[in-house]
Amino acid sequence: MTKKGFRFTGWTPAVLALLAVGCAMQMGCTTQGNGQKSQSSETGGVSPVAGLYEYHDDVRSRWSSPENKNGRKGMGGMENQGAKGHPYSSIEPHQTLSLLDIQEQGVISRIWITINDRSPQMLRALKLEMFWDGADKPAVSAPLGDFFGVGLGLTAPFHNALFANPEGRSFLCFVPMPFRKGARIQITNESDKRLSSVFFDVDYQLTTHWDEDNLYFHACWRRDTATVPGKDFELLPEVAGRGRFLGVNIGVNANPRYNKLWWGEGEVKIWLDGDKEFPTLTGTGTEDYIGTGWSQGKFATDYSGCLIADWDNLQWAFYRFHIPDPVFFHSGCKVALQQIGGGPPKEVAELQRRNTLLIPTSTDGPKGYQHLFVKDGKPARVDSSATGWTNFYRSDDVSATAYFYLDRPADELEPLQPAAIRGYNLKGVPAAGK
Repeated sequence: MTKKGFRFTGWTPAVLALLAVGCAMQMGCTTQGNGQKSQSSETGGVSPVAGLYEYHDDVRSRWSSPENKNGRKGMGGMENQGAKGHPYSSIEPHQTLSLLDIQEQGVISRIWITINDRSPQMLRALKLEMFWDGADKPAVSAPLGDFFGVGLGLTAPFHNALFANPEGRSFLCFVPMPFRKGARIQITNESDKRLSSVFFDVDYQLTTHWDEDNLYFHACWRRDTATVPGKDFELLPEVAGRGRFLGVNIGVNANPRYNKLWWGEGEVKIWLDGDKEFPTLTGTGTEDYIGTGWSQGKFATDYSGCLIADWDNLQWAFYRFHIPDPVFFHSGCKVALQQIGGGPPKEVAELQRRNTLLIPTSTDGPKGYQHLFVKDGKPARVDSSATGWTNFYRSDDVSATAYFYLDRPADELEPLQPAAIRGYNLKGVPAAGK
């Protein structure tokens, strides 16, 4: 941001140069270390390697790992006289492991973790928290697996602009996270099972200059195991302040009571800066939001993808990052997903006949797109003889991790839901080939 408006560069020229690849490809920045805009001679776009050749005297590189917690200068690999001596740590049930705890200024540029137990139950029971500048309340609070880009407590090989899991066995994050006075990252094992092996690297740079327009990284996770028809699921509950909505990853366990009718007609809506009943930003459908159409299968790109698409188990996990299309807010933001699905009128009418919980909203057929929804009124009855497509509010099990930047190190969101809710009715590995 600048005083004249939002332009998210966020860090000193020195840090921008070191993070040129991540900044250009992941955050949409357009500034080199020397403050000049970097243009590709062939495409006119941002060069992903701008500034790599520049030296910056005000930056100190550090890694925090079990071999040298907090990246203490000249103290790495001491436990076994320079040989491999402490490659991993363990977490006992209901205990906390610190990955980083420093009182300095800098920016985290990469986090890598792998653990021996990657079951859905463990990935949901492990609580990842990040605290900035000595705050008592975490800016990041989410289940470990969901934070690193795959919903539903599942893993899948993928790589995108902000996260990666190269072979389905590790967790990588490339989101730049600046801090002014200190940073603390920890994992709490909220299961009754010992986690014997936690390998990790937290890579960061110490800096000497702080830009007052820097924003702090935040992430929150929430789940509703049975959404209410007619009520939007909040991907990001309302936050106050100025910042940037970075994106979201979403997990859906579709309700089998609707057979295998499509669940994803709901639109993503974003309320900005005092919006009341209706938002400023509204999409056209769930699969549309992630850049595909007419249902969604498995795919992964830099900014959107669907990593789980399993019709047998009725599970989907997908993401969207607003990097080329930034969503800034000046005083507040809320993001929600309508809980709407759809299907042929005959099948929807049959669900109504069985008293399945649903509220018709619209139909699209020979007479065009027609509205059926009456707010606070008696739900319309669907004509079983009609042709076309009928949309309806429905109830599913939905969870989401929302990522955003904020102008303060702590937010006012509710604490992470208990492990019992996070781990409720988890399913295993998706069916092969799905």
